[in-house]
Amino acid sequence: MKELLLDIHKCKICESFLEPRPVVFANESSKIIIIGQAPGTKVHKSGIPWDDASGKQLRKWLGVTNEQFYNVENFGIIPMGFCYPGKGKSGDLPPRKECAPEWHQLLLDKMPNVELVLLIGMYAQKYYLKEKAKKTLTETVNYYEEYLPKYFALPHPSPRNRFWLTKNLWFEKDILPQLKRKVTQIISSS
Repeated sequence: MKELLLDIHKCKICESFLEPRPVVFANESSKIIIIGQAPGTKVHKSGIPWDDASGKQLRKWLGVTNEQFYNVENFGIIPMGFCYPGKGKSGDLPPRKECAPEWHQLLLDKMPNVELVLLIGMYAQKYYLKEKAKKTLTETVNYYEEYLPKYFALPHPSPRNRFWLTKNLWFEKDILPQLKRKVTQIISSS
């Protein structure tokens, strides 16, 4: 695993499109994998995954402390794009498409203890669920139970998603308690 992580950190597969600074956080013993979009500007600078407002919200959703979240025995963090993709018209650009096919399976093959994969956002959901993903992110998240026990579909915890969260109150009321219960169960079992 150490060698693979070193290779990823040296990756320059998309250097003609952006400034490479891969952010990945994984270990052979990780129990839960978080597959999100790509690092934002703050994470790109710090090199620490989910070290921003979205990460703070995600930890709240999961019901975990910073110490639990950044314990690689609990969580591995593998974004769809390992590097900051740049700014678009209304937020960051989509994650680059090279990372997931190049690196994800190699990483997952080295993590035999994974009990749950959190698919955050449409890019991760479409890549992993393929034709089983629903037409919209809202539907995919609402029908999260169809993807258990392997996957748990979530919206992105970005502050930009406030409108989605207020429009879909069932998410916080019905789904987050299930997510917290599942995460607590997995990280407390040793």
